[in-house]
Amino acid sequence: MQYRTYPQTDVSVSAVGFGLWTTATGWWGEMSDDDAVELLHEAFDLGITLYDAADTYGNGRSETQLAKAFAGRRDKVVYSTKFGYDWYTYGGERKGQTEIPQDFSPEFVRFALEQSLKRLNTETIDIYSIHNARLAQVESDELFALLEDLKREGKIRMYGVALGPAIGWLVEGCEAAKQRNAANVQMIYNILEQFPGNEMIRAADEAHASTGYQIRVPHASGMLEGKYTLETTFPPSDHRSHRPRSWLVNGVKKVETLRFLERDDRTLGQAALQWLLAEPRVMTVLPNVYDREQLIEFAKAPDTPRLDAAEFARVAELAETNFGVEEPPMKYKGTMSYEAQAPVGAPA
Repeated sequence: MQYRTYPQTDVSVSAVGFGLWTTATGWWGEMSDDDAVELLHEAFDLGITLYDAADTYGNGRSETQLAKAFAGRRDKVVYSTKFGYDWYTYGGERKGQTEIPQDFSPEFVRFALEQSLKRLNTETIDIYSIHNARLAQVESDELFALLEDLKREGKIRMYGVALGPAIGWLVEGCEAAKQRNAANVQMIYNILEQFPGNEMIRAADEAHASTGYQIRVPHASGMLEGKYTLETTFPPSDHRSHRPRSWLVNGVKKVETLRFLERDDRTLGQAALQWLLAEPRVMTVLPNVYDREQLIEFAKAPDTPRLDAAEFARVAELAETNFGVEEPPMKYKGTMSYEAQAPVGAPA
């Protein structure tokens, strides 16, 4: 495992992290708490120190899973969690992509933080992020002043924003770096979905921001693991089962153009992570983990051969032609221009 330190902080994280989206919600299949804790222990043994949760994942479940897994070892791991959704009031069953109300008032943020601290059984949260921030939150002086207060009080070590894509994306990501010099931005970014992540990183570079990035969905919802076929099916509760057939068909075609990245000593899934880790601003990648074999493969990714210049050039060339697949342009749901706010979409 390799480790990276966020710029201008003392927060060091493993290059491969573990997102509890897969263990605490049903979006990627069901998992018991005992199985989740066992998988978290395995991740720790493999050198993973960054664990990303959210108070809304399973209505607090991801945070209690962390507390159970790392009781007595809190000083050896980094807790990253998120806030903003008022599931305390609207905590009933949520079907599909239904979003519940957010609350970013100082009173609610402090309340949510204290509840997360209790569930995590910790005095300090290492990375605290605005969950699915919209531009209004990124531009809120009051909210960022509060986060600074929480940092001075020792309740959090650093803070940032976690982005959609359905709720807040391009504009929020760019302005988080440009306006706020946010220490952390969590976003979707991978070989098949390079936009708008590349624009966010470019904005941070141009602003000379010290922003570091957590990358979620680095395998494009599993596509870049290279194991899907045209016969692949998903359980009814899995969100991928609701995607159009074209997503699977076109995705499999795209992945075939990337098989050159596979080697005897590097899987396609590992190459997809190496492609991301070549970006200096990427602090950690958060592959979706739902079994031990997969966890081991991803945890070993930083120690596999890095992509060479020719491989990077070939990926860039393929991206220019949409990996040889003709399909309608993607319909982005989030805030993709400075003229409009994002419509309500799926919390993730």
